[in-house]
Amino acid sequence: MKHRTIVLAGGTGYLGKALAPHLRARGDRVIVLTRQPRKRRDGVIESRWDGRTLGAWVADVDGADALINLTGRSVNCRYTAANRAEILESRVASTRVLGLAIARCVRPPRKWLNASSATIYRGSLDQPMDETTGELGTGFSVDVCRAWENELAKARTPFTEKVALRTAMVMGPGEGGVFQAFHRLVRWGLGGTLGPGSQFVSWLHDEDFCRAVEWILATPDLTGTVNLTSPHPLPMREFLRELRDACGVRLGLPAPAWLLALGAIVLGTETELLLKSRRVVPARLLESGFCFRHPHWAGAVRTLIPPAVEPSPAPANPLKADVTP
Repeated sequence: MKHRTIVLAGGTGYLGKALAPHLRARGDRVIVLTRQPRKRRDGVIESRWDGRTLGAWVADVDGADALINLTGRSVNCRYTAANRAEILESRVASTRVLGLAIARCVRPPRKWLNASSATIYRGSLDQPMDETTGELGTGFSVDVCRAWENELAKARTPFTEKVALRTAMVMGPGEGGVFQAFHRLVRWGLGGTLGPGSQFVSWLHDEDFCRAVEWILATPDLTGTVNLTSPHPLPMREFLRELRDACGVRLGLPAPAWLLALGAIVLGTETELLLKSRRVVPARLLESGFCFRHPHWAGAVRTLIPPAVEPSPAPANPLKADVTP
């Protein structure tokens, strides 16, 4: 197995924190581009960049086997004018400067994977959206994705294959992920139907996200746009029902759209993240031979719930309890 050098821009975010150790476990040399580099004990190297301008980090890209860009300001915020500008600029500027860096390389990376989003498709209840027949939507989030992908497409990198990763919500354990938010809703008794409940949820297990990235890196000519999502999106009401079952929670209070709108203001976010129907499927991954380990939500969610800790049985004679430290 060939060990590679992979540069991971935006590697300190939620997805980067999952992907970097996955690549390291394979034996790859991983260099994370970040604004605040630090020394790490896991073997990952961090290099300073600002996501906008060329710098010493270009030397890390030159000679690397692959470049993966996951940079982008979180969309979990109110879409104020300032936040909209930052969401767009963080994605477009980082993509632009990485293209300039590759153009300067004597030995450019063989492959460049750049993040995008499955939200680029129109909200769909009637049909699944794949890379060939899927219809693009309208609105701020779609405009951001279009600009993001356009910046990748126009980068002059003739010796580097480019892939736009149209990624759905990635579900994994740990702090900061979208699954944590859904899990909390259910534990607090609020995991009933959100909005109409008929809107589709496109999702992807974090293990399959890492495996899909690995697959794309290793598959020649798998370029262009690739949907990273489970092959089985499901309606929100079913998504939450399976989550409640996995948590052992029988009931959840429903939240109509108007209540979600009020809650979004209080929490500083937007209801689009919950109410838009994302019915996206990974046609190109499946056609290329990729096999999902967690294709169905009912099974996937049970790998994400931490196991309940059974209390230790009390000793028959408390005076003889083991108190060894």
